[in-house]
Amino acid sequence: MGKPQVLVIGAGLIGAAIAHRLAAHAKVTVIEATAPAAQASGKSFGWINASFFHDTHHHALRAEAIAAHRRLDALIDTGTRWTGTLWWEETGAAFDTMRDTLIALDYPVQELDAKAFAQAEPHVATPPDRCLHFPSEGAVDPARLTDRLIAAAGAQGAQVWLGSPVLAITTAGGAVTGVLTEEGVVTADHVVLATGTATEALLAPLGVRVPMLRRPGVLLRSQPLPPLIRHILVGPGGEIKQDAEGHIHVPAALSHQSDTSETVASLDMLSEVTKARMRGLLPGADLRLSRVTLGYRPVPADGLPVVGRVMPGLTVATMHSGVTLAALIGELVAAEVMGQGDSALLATYRPSRFA
Repeated sequence: MGKPQVLVIGAGLIGAAIAHRLAAHAKVTVIEATAPAAQASGKSFGWINASFFHDTHHHALRAEAIAAHRRLDALIDTGTRWTGTLWWEETGAAFDTMRDTLIALDYPVQELDAKAFAQAEPHVATPPDRCLHFPSEGAVDPARLTDRLIAAAGAQGAQVWLGSPVLAITTAGGAVTGVLTEEGVVTADHVVLATGTATEALLAPLGVRVPMLRRPGVLLRSQPLPPLIRHILVGPGGEIKQDAEGHIHVPAALSHQSDTSETVASLDMLSEVTKARMRGLLPGADLRLSRVTLGYRPVPADGLPVVGRVMPGLTVATMHSGVTLAALIGELVAAEVMGQGDSALLATYRPSRFA
């Protein structure tokens, strides 16, 4: 018996991670409407963490996802930088609650005072009185990681079709048989939807409900600078990091991972406000913007991932934050598609909760 034919719809980071894991076991074709990482994956801050979470189940998923990124590091050159995070977004009792909660969850965390912070980040103007250090966290360029995963999948025989929008999902006898593109029908034994914000519209004609929220986000990137920031920094002024090429990245929204805004202000105004925040943190830096990017995050209605089979022959995988979860979702979805058992980690996140 030959390998099953699997279509992965969407060449963002989630689709690329799934295709990479499936390619050793199936004939994989990735179908993408535009280009790899053209949507949310190429417009993401790129923070891998489990210090942001909705509940204990979500934390467990994200913590295992960090371990999955480490496993992926052993397979390909991901470009991930395991810098750790310094967090002082909250103060007082809220700070204590965050620390104690993470300690109770056995998450690696250490409290630092102002002197230790200044030693860790000497270019930051005003060290907080105390912060939390999350040493297991890291950052990655999601677009580059997407490209590397697709290349690794291709080396195992996967094909990638670009510029080919999927118009509909085809069915027969209550099971999915493939997809309809502008070039015609493409048949398959299984279809995986890793289509981000487009997921709701593709599933609706099948009577499958996966409601998505409108969550725009703006990311600013500086011109390259000398090394100024050693960690991912998360303070009252928002998140900030520096990549290997020296670019500083800052989301325009404060607490952008939990941002619920449905609209954004003018990019000019956001740029000026965010630059002022950056300069307040790093007053000695020659901060000039090289890029301002508007993207739409794929956030399901309850804010939690949607992963799993929705009908025979069809699996969906859409979520925020895809950067943190991608490596793990690649492992788990590939295993489920190949009939290797359902993951207990995903039990809370099945699409049936919206039925």
